[in-house]
Amino acid sequence: MASSSSLYSKGLIMHGLILTICTSFTILHASEGPTLTLDYYKSACPTILETVRKEMECAVLSDPRNAALILRLHFHDCFVQGCDGSVLLDDTITLRGEKKAPNNKNALKGFRIVDRIKNRLESECPGIVSCADILTVAARDAVLLVGGPYWDVPLGRKDSKTAGYALTETNLPTADDGLISIISKFFYQGLSVTDMVALSGAHTIGMARCVNFRNRIYGDFTSTSSVNPLSQQYLSKLKSICPPIKGSDNNESAMDYVSPNLFDNSYYQILLRGDGLINSDQELYSSFLAIETKKLVAKYAENPIAFFEQFSESMVKMGNITNPDTYANGEVRKICRFVNT
Repeated sequence: MASSSSLYSKGLIMHGLILTICTSFTILHASEGPTLTLDYYKSACPTILETVRKEMECAVLSDPRNAALILRLHFHDCFVQGCDGSVLLDDTITLRGEKKAPNNKNALKGFRIVDRIKNRLESECPGIVSCADILTVAARDAVLLVGGPYWDVPLGRKDSKTAGYALTETNLPTADDGLISIISKFFYQGLSVTDMVALSGAHTIGMARCVNFRNRIYGDFTSTSSVNPLSQQYLSKLKSICPPIKGSDNNESAMDYVSPNLFDNSYYQILLRGDGLINSDQELYSSFLAIETKKLVAKYAENPIAFFEQFSESMVKMGNITNPDTYANGEVRKICRFVNT
């Protein structure tokens, strides 16, 4: 059996290798687009921020889980072909959207909330505000309304006329990804390891489906979790929600069992206990490659202010991932579900 020092050395080598590989991915993926600005709609639609905020307040008041739905939509939009509203497109005869792709099917909701915001803005400022910008602002407000931090949102995105069905398979992190795979997918988007650990903290709100945590609870959960009654009770509850046989794939459990409707740092504290719900989350702390990520998890578990500050910075960075095609051929959709005719 390999010694602990040998495993650590291998971890360092693999860590250095993946950073080298991922840096090259970042260079390939980097693209230049127009500079987004805070006052983009100052003259053309000065009510945008107020309108989005009011609609999000109504949505979160009616169901706090709506905050996580909008935040997830934003992530899944930006990671496919940039923050261009492509995730919002429905299938048509001539366009295959992203909603029914395997990594998105049954996982994405909240589209009607975006529709309501768009309808309001079309009545106030017709043809001015892009769906991509609406989703980006709505994600910020979603976080704020459940106790998370505020950040200024640069604006000026255009909506795509295409979708990236195939890219959802390669670009989106999945529940069973190993640490190397997760890091590479974030690096490809120009996001650092620090960004990755901070943005993973979005899992402090929202739900996961049984199909995404079955392998975890019937796999290495007991090897990472603490030997205490609370962890054992939690695991028993998860197994009652998610039996080993298929047929319950869409049963759900909160990713943060401590405060599922509050945006805080308890997600990281759960990882410290080894109780992370999905494999890709616990990998941030328990993988033998988790040299840098483990330190960040511990830092954010201890210091909520540090987490909030980095999450805000990383959300702006993610929101600035561009689809260069939209600046040459993009548009402002009249209806977020369909390209303009």
